[in-house]
Amino acid sequence: MRTTRPRLTHALVATALGVYALLVVGATTALTGAASACQTWPACNGRWFALSSFALEVVWAHRIAAAVVGLLVLATAVLAVVSDADRRVVASICVSLALYPVQVGVGALAAIGSITYVPALHLGLGVVIFAGLVLALAWTLEAQTANEPSAEWAGDPKGSSGGSDADSASRSRPLATAHAYFRMMKPRLMWLLCLVASAGMALAAGPDLSARTVGFTLLGGVLSIGASGTFNHVLERDVDKKMNRTSDRPLATETIPKRNALAFGGLLAAASVASFLQVGMLAAGLGLVAIIFYSVVYTLVLKPNTVQNTVIGGAAGALPALIGWAAVTGTLGVPALALAGVIFLWTPAHFYNLALAYRDDYERGGFPMMPVVRGAAVTRKHIVGWLGATLVGAAALAGVTDLGWLYAVTVVAVGAVFLWAVVRLHYERDRPAAMRSFHASNAFLGATLLAVVLDALVI
Repeated sequence: MRTTRPRLTHALVATALGVYALLVVGATTALTGAASACQTWPACNGRWFALSSFALEVVWAHRIAAAVVGLLVLATAVLAVVSDADRRVVASICVSLALYPVQVGVGALAAIGSITYVPALHLGLGVVIFAGLVLALAWTLEAQTANEPSAEWAGDPKGSSGGSDADSASRSRPLATAHAYFRMMKPRLMWLLCLVASAGMALAAGPDLSARTVGFTLLGGVLSIGASGTFNHVLERDVDKKMNRTSDRPLATETIPKRNALAFGGLLAAASVASFLQVGMLAAGLGLVAIIFYSVVYTLVLKPNTVQNTVIGGAAGALPALIGWAAVTGTLGVPALALAGVIFLWTPAHFYNLALAYRDDYERGGFPMMPVVRGAAVTRKHIVGWLGATLVGAAALAGVTDLGWLYAVTVVAVGAVFLWAVVRLHYERDRPAAMRSFHASNAFLGATLLAVVLDALVI
């Protein structure tokens, strides 16, 4: 049975996205470059709605949007009060409402003054306002759905697993064996992590990025992911047999001997380091760290022993951003760390959906995943929180780079899709909803990274 979505939830989603749109646009060069065209406030040099240039159009669009969003914040606060919402919700929205005119005032100072810290303070207040609205949304959803029955893990868990070796049996034996080795490399992870590395390279080099750097870095990345996946299959082969989602993996079915898999993983690791060495020692070192971290630290230490395995394990997915930057510059920089931060924050918001969909499987395997230890309701609340943190990280990335309109529009649009999928998950609480949210998270990161690459290389 599905609960009707209340008006307060709709209002919070719309208001949070409005604040977020202002936050991202305010952090990009799209607005900072246009600000010099209007260094007075509220009118531009005594003129209202002067639209004689594109820069002025950008400035006025931002100021009008800020006024509209301010009214949304006020309306949401009133709605929370009259609908007798939870005290935490009302307090959180009211804090955002109280800070909003302060942020507008700081924005006015940023427009007319030259104090260096004022723009940063303006964006910082925007982050706090956005955080308050996200918290209010998380608490509202928790109050409405936490005690409702959940069935995210219901249904056939084989629906999203890898291919079956029964399919491979119909192929000739050499092809079936080759397919088994390919599956051990976890190819589904490759496209996204290679896109992370590509974004790091694009931010570092811009249009001057060389084909040689791209080739060796992505080759090293593919081999590194393959090595990590292979070692993961070896180390989890006994647990994989207990889980429906993984019971058909090559090591679990003994299609490939453990000795051969270890040799294959070692060969991939060595080839990965050799490829990374073509672009620098730092890239090679980080690549080796990525293999060790995922294969040993995450698989053996974190995953079977702590409910925070997904959070800490997010560092493995963040490393390709540093590798991509290091491949170009030979160093690490603030933009690379900011990009890595986005991936790190995104990982729990992404993976907790899959953990919900396969909670029973993870429980059979003995893994202390969030839904197993804390329950589905707490996990859904954490997804909202980590999604909010991810969006803030994406705004911070805009603030420390030269990314512009393409990035801003993409992040806001796909962020809205991801957020709405998470809201639907709270109300529907079934496996299809969890998988929709999981796929929305993939779409968010993929589109965001692609926007980074295009914005840095082309625009």
